[in-house]
Amino acid sequence: QVQLVESGGGLVQAGGSLRLSCAASGRTFSSYAMSWFRQAPGKEREFVAGITGSGGTTYYADSVKGRFTISRDNVKNTVYLQMNSPKPEDTAVYYCAASLRSWTIASSGRAMNYWGKGTLVTVSS
Repeated sequence: QVQLVESGGGLVQAGGSLRLSCAASGRTFSSYAMSWFRQAPGKEREFVAGITGSGGTTYYADSVKGRFTISRDNVKNTVYLQMNSPKPEDTAVYYCAASLRSWTIASSGRAMNYWGKGTLVTVSS
């Protein structure tokens, strides 16, 4: 069992920057691949970015590639999402999720084993 708690959400201006954090407790953190998903009002949840358990491989949705960066600190049991140059369309509740398949990154929410409760990011124009 692992517990995930997101933080760092809030209001940011378009073109600014924001860093989300997700702190994990429970099993060995490096045993999990970690991902960020988001859900905007009236829309389905979508994959944003993922990172393998070792941190050696990352993967991004096309919509955020080149603007967002996912990273992890396996000593601090934390995964981050650095959001640079956010756009109003990035407004959503952001969720971190953990997958027991630490060696690969899945973009489907159905592949995740654990979820955080989310943090709201609002990007103003």
